[in-house]
Amino acid sequence: MKNFFVTTPIYYVNASPHLGHAYTTIVADVLARYHRLLGEETFFLTGTDEHGDKIVQAAAGNNQSPQAFVDEVSARFRNLWPVLGVAHDRFVRTTDLQHVRTVQAFLQRVYDRGDIYFGEFGGHYCYGCERFYTEKELNDDGLCPQHLTKPEFICEKNYFFRMSKYLPWLAEHIEKNPSFIRPERYRNEVLAMLESGALEDLCISRPKSRLSWGIELPFDADYVCYVWFDALINYISALGWPDGEDFGRFWPGEHLVAKDILKPHAVFWPAMLKSAGLPLFTHLDVHGYWLVRDAKMSKSLGNVIDPGEICRRFGTDAFRYFLLREMHFGADAGFSEDALVVRINADLANDLGNLFSRVLSMAAKYCDSRVPSPHVLEDDDRSVAELCATVMHNFAQTFAAVQFSQGLESLWELVRALNKYVDAQAPWALHKKGDTERLSTVLHVLLTAMRKVALCLWPVMPATAQTMLEQLGQSAEEGFLRFVDFSVEAETFSGLEPGASLAVTSNLFPRIEVKKEERKKNSAGNKERGKEAKAVDDAKVPAVPAKAQADFDHFSALDVRVGTVLTAGKHPQADRILRLEIDFGEGTPRQILSGIAAWYAPEDLVGRQVCAVLNFAPRKIRGLVSEGMVLTAGDDTCQKILTVDSVPNGSSVN
Repeated sequence: MKNFFVTTPIYYVNASPHLGHAYTTIVADVLARYHRLLGEETFFLTGTDEHGDKIVQAAAGNNQSPQAFVDEVSARFRNLWPVLGVAHDRFVRTTDLQHVRTVQAFLQRVYDRGDIYFGEFGGHYCYGCERFYTEKELNDDGLCPQHLTKPEFICEKNYFFRMSKYLPWLAEHIEKNPSFIRPERYRNEVLAMLESGALEDLCISRPKSRLSWGIELPFDADYVCYVWFDALINYISALGWPDGEDFGRFWPGEHLVAKDILKPHAVFWPAMLKSAGLPLFTHLDVHGYWLVRDAKMSKSLGNVIDPGEICRRFGTDAFRYFLLREMHFGADAGFSEDALVVRINADLANDLGNLFSRVLSMAAKYCDSRVPSPHVLEDDDRSVAELCATVMHNFAQTFAAVQFSQGLESLWELVRALNKYVDAQAPWALHKKGDTERLSTVLHVLLTAMRKVALCLWPVMPATAQTMLEQLGQSAEEGFLRFVDFSVEAETFSGLEPGASLAVTSNLFPRIEVKKEERKKNSAGNKERGKEAKAVDDAKVPAVPAKAQADFDHFSALDVRVGTVLTAGKHPQADRILRLEIDFGEGTPRQILSGIAAWYAPEDLVGRQVCAVLNFAPRKIRGLVSEGMVLTAGDDTCQKILTVDSVPNGSSVN
């Protein structure tokens, strides 16, 4: 049996868990669950990083000892994960005795190989980063590139890891293994880093006279290990290296990190493993930042999101779905409660919830809440079966490649197609005319396809998927996965026994209605934020000459509908034009080209609902066909897309 090992970074406990921590950990949980669906034995590791200068400073600021401080903060992380539906196999702490022993064994091995030496070094030390910077690494103003503060120049004797010895080998390895660092943009960033010549040997110790809160070096009791060298080793200490059985079963693994810790994971860690004679990890998967009001989360900006509170208000599975669907892995993404509500209402309430509610209600009415037996399959039925196979293959490929948003969009093609299949087959009409065989076949096709949707959704929305399976008369205990072979599921259109009991009703995701009081509150908040982004002064808007009168027939001839932007990107031949794929509830997204690149970045539009005219003749622009026109407002200096409150895709604008 194939095994799968996935890790998050261990989170530094000088701060409380936030949205970024939640996203990384949820993604790791999703990957672990996905690989369980493939029949693999999985090991999912997370934990907390608890040594270093910042911990000592934070503990002193709280009138606590370092150990009491890390115990308290580490518990906040550990307690959050069940709230997020996260089921890790091990939670490692760098103060664990097993971790301390592994770090010392690793240091001794690298030291014995001659890759650690003692020397004097003068460097620019940033206490925020807890590391030395060379002159080349500081910005043009001589500041730390991360914190934009002036580092302190410190000259002291320390131990160094001969990292420079392994940099040419690392560059060659990355070149030969394109999927070693994903997505490609971060692979290229690391290669540029290696080619720059700015990287030198790594200082891996701190004198106890300056810092005692750390792991003592096995070959010199007067020094403790540098926090990053210590922290990275957790990936093998949690597996019991060097003697633990789990190391042999699960290493090498796959790492998930945010882009701000790319260098330690993409440069330090591979060089350390090479020096120790250990196999490299399989993939380093790097994601972007979650932005709130177009800025990285910061306490000073007051835009930090509490993931636990969001789960309590909107539901854990809805939150997990939003994060996986909204962020194109590797790129930055924006978080807002408005966008979350739009996703819940459009995707989960209108599409998924509506499908289960309609079909189970009809099964209760026409089949006494029993799975009906299929009869002769027609072309439309076979098309649904073929779409299930295609979607499940796409889902498997995209999730394996950490392209979660694309995988979920592929799955939603099936969800939307099933809703259209209901409308086209009209089971109510079949019942009315007494065509019981056709009615049974249609409902069996729907129920079978809905089971496929539930299986695919289990990694992302485990509680919801189990509820869906229960409503379809399936065992929903996690043990049922032992009897699921995802590859077989993708090839066969089956899985439901005729006569099995079904739920009478379903109400998976009630639509969220924003109350008037809340709208007023949001409006008031927008006015308050006007200090940051001033509202347009009406007196400065140039007068627009009125156009000739048009009668109602001219207006009613326009087919204006609401759709959700699924993907967005620059036109390859025109910098000012964006290429949008928009779901108008037609089953297949439309490609629309819009000249709004000067005012919108592509990632700003994904997930937003827009209004567009759909019955203009298709038009070719620089080699690409546009099948409609997105409506905007403004003038030559600024254009804004017209948006609406959350409504079903395909809704007409009247």
